[in-house]
Amino acid sequence: MAVKFTVLRTDGSARAGVMETARGIIHTPQFMPVGTQGTVKAMSSEELLSIGAEIILGNTYHLYLRPGTDVIDALGGLHRFISWPGPILTDSGGFQVFSLARLRDITNEGVTFNSHIDGSSHFLSPEKAMEIQRALRSDIAMCFDECPPYPSSYDYIARSLRLTTEWAKRCREAIPPGSKTAVFGIFQGGVFRELRRESLEEIVEIGFEGYAAGGLSVGEPKDLMHEIITYTAPMMPPERPRYLMGIGDLRDVLLAVESGYDIFDCVMPTRNARNGTLFTSRGRLSIKRAEFKRDDSPIDPDCACPTCLKYSRAYLRHLFLAREILSMRLNTIHNLSFYMRFFREMREAIMKGRFKEFKSRWLPVLEENFR
Repeated sequence: MAVKFTVLRTDGSARAGVMETARGIIHTPQFMPVGTQGTVKAMSSEELLSIGAEIILGNTYHLYLRPGTDVIDALGGLHRFISWPGPILTDSGGFQVFSLARLRDITNEGVTFNSHIDGSSHFLSPEKAMEIQRALRSDIAMCFDECPPYPSSYDYIARSLRLTTEWAKRCREAIPPGSKTAVFGIFQGGVFRELRRESLEEIVEIGFEGYAAGGLSVGEPKDLMHEIITYTAPMMPPERPRYLMGIGDLRDVLLAVESGYDIFDCVMPTRNARNGTLFTSRGRLSIKRAEFKRDDSPIDPDCACPTCLKYSRAYLRHLFLAREILSMRLNTIHNLSFYMRFFREMREAIMKGRFKEFKSRWLPVLEENFR
């Protein structure tokens, strides 16, 4: 099997485990930095390794359009192209097709869409999505699915599930069990419990190396998202990794880990870094605030990342206001270091049977308003 998953310890429904791949071990719960266009924005591969990143996410849609799958394939695959030695999970492009592409047309065969870059016409099918991910040499490939927008009617989502299931079957045929590339199935269903259950059961029946909840954090109210998270996790196969796609707010992560989810990704730490919002052990901090103009202290006195060890809040505020490139780099190094440390300590808490203590300690901090 391309990915071997082992649960090492449970604490309630929270799980600490390992995913073994040919390119390295991934400890769970795990956060995947998002490398949309072959790069985690503002970070080098060496810096990602130095802060403890074990796996990154690549974006099929963006890499297919630019520089092109043929280019990456000819240069030895995505790992070699971006100089990243560890595992890579690639999304199928489905979410981007439905959220970014212009003038898309969905049929049973696939989706015809116009590129958001230059308007050129393209066709993406389940087979094509798998072909692209194989050419990228992905360690984990995601099924091509339809991601309904929020709000969508019950009837629309029920019809959408038929397409997601049929496409999942075709993805599995394109990359069968035993291949070098693992395939994760995605279930949908919006905020409707019965549709979530139906979709998950159909995807599990096909059989994949891991399972992912898609179609959340797309505009639905938090209480509905939380309801679906807590409802779906216990129904997922316990012997397979459980991936909650696109979720990165650490308050949501705590709920999801407590429910039994293992893997997460989001642009939140990197996007916030570029906008001057930094995560600390005392709450969120907006580096642009005037009170930091002469503040010689680090962003977070409890953080040992390169940014906190060497640079002051005053300097980081100056870089941000001056729109210097170094601002984005130093802020991103800190935010991703914070996320890596948070997940590492959360794993340790589960292994020690102290997840509830960890959650109780962090929730007030994560709910703290900007300073």
